[in-house]
Amino acid sequence: MANDWTPDGWKQHEAKHLPHYEDAQELVDAEATLARFPPLVFAGEARSLKTKLADVSAGRGFLLQGGDCAESFAEFHPDNIRDTFRVILQMAVVLTFASKQPVVKVGRMAGQFAKPRSSQTETQGDVTLPSYFGDIINGIDFTADSRRNDPERMIRAYSQAAATLNLLRAFAGGGYANLRQVHQWTLDFVDRSPWADRFTNVADRISESLDFMEACGVDPQSVPRLQSTDFYTSHEALLLPYEEALTRQDSLTGKWYDTSAHMLWIGDRTRFEGSAHVEFLRGVDNPIGVKCGPSLEPDVLLKLLDTLNPAHEAGRITLISRFGHEKVEAGLPKLVRAVRDAGHPVVWSCDPMHGNVIKAESGFKTRPFDRILAEVKGFFAVHRAEGTHAGGVHIEMTGQDVTECTGGAVAITDAGLADRYHTHCDPRLNAAQSLELAFLLAEMLNAETGDLARDAA
Repeated sequence: MANDWTPDGWKQHEAKHLPHYEDAQELVDAEATLARFPPLVFAGEARSLKTKLADVSAGRGFLLQGGDCAESFAEFHPDNIRDTFRVILQMAVVLTFASKQPVVKVGRMAGQFAKPRSSQTETQGDVTLPSYFGDIINGIDFTADSRRNDPERMIRAYSQAAATLNLLRAFAGGGYANLRQVHQWTLDFVDRSPWADRFTNVADRISESLDFMEACGVDPQSVPRLQSTDFYTSHEALLLPYEEALTRQDSLTGKWYDTSAHMLWIGDRTRFEGSAHVEFLRGVDNPIGVKCGPSLEPDVLLKLLDTLNPAHEAGRITLISRFGHEKVEAGLPKLVRAVRDAGHPVVWSCDPMHGNVIKAESGFKTRPFDRILAEVKGFFAVHRAEGTHAGGVHIEMTGQDVTECTGGAVAITDAGLADRYHTHCDPRLNAAQSLELAFLLAEMLNAETGDLARDAA
């Protein structure tokens, strides 16, 4: 994308939230090993995602992005991958069926290992050790051996990401995503949710539609789009040595791609002017996300967009707002107006998770479901008022039956958080809460579609 860009040029810029590795040669060796490994994703796949996101930016689709807060080595299991993939499929079916819009499915999977930390170190009692930066860097246990920042962990993260992608591709293209299987996607514990019956009703109607097609002489088995789905991966491009090592030049176009994921994003803490993370991502041709919080001013955002997408390419940029339920309607409009008036074609997506973290009386960090829903409603309200498209949602969720976010129809209480609180980082929606959010999102999308139809009449 940029003639003056090189994969290692970020090293000349200010890099925040990167770990310090005590053994520099170990880091060099790990980077060299990764550079010899095959790409995890391919340039053509990233271009395909960009094309789909261009449609979303034009109001012809919706982005569903979800997955783990931070993937861990300990919880790596094919059942966990399958269950999260299955919930995303359920959510996408609900959104597609209700809104009649295509849904672009992107997982926070196969690479979401690193997490930013405010301090390089953590102190417990009279012991000070490196902070936990995610399993790709060090371990969560508070011991000197576990908390050592170890470059070899990048190799293990690559292997886990490769195995995860292999399974995801098999699920997406090997028949698991066949719409004939829609009744089998419901997890057992979701049956206890009041929303399970609504999903069963949607599944019944989809099956009836497929039966009707077959009766009319159209064999659903011969329609590829009914047998499989496109599924993409994403993560925050935080650990730049890992990202650089997996950056390759496409032999067809000559452009550079970060082959660690189809889509990468820049966090709220690393999008500052002169940032090494911005410098790195401006030169790769992947779709790029940018987290936008209350501290971001319109002129700074426009300068950032000019840096990351000077050609105003549709599908290149997704702006992920993360304000908190009390601030979204006050803080988001000025950004939406500035971007719209400057003519930047972006996907606007809502992250209702990161601005709504509280500490429960039980001592657990949680996210109340009513606050998550309130921020989503505020996000849609802003876009209705500004005449722009509420294009997506970005959530931290899992297919496991966890108790990490309070509320929802399953009514998780503060006292119930301790039952199954498994996250290595921030609290996630469980499958039942995710499905509930999908139905509420579908209602909002229908309202937006109705508003547009009335305006066009």
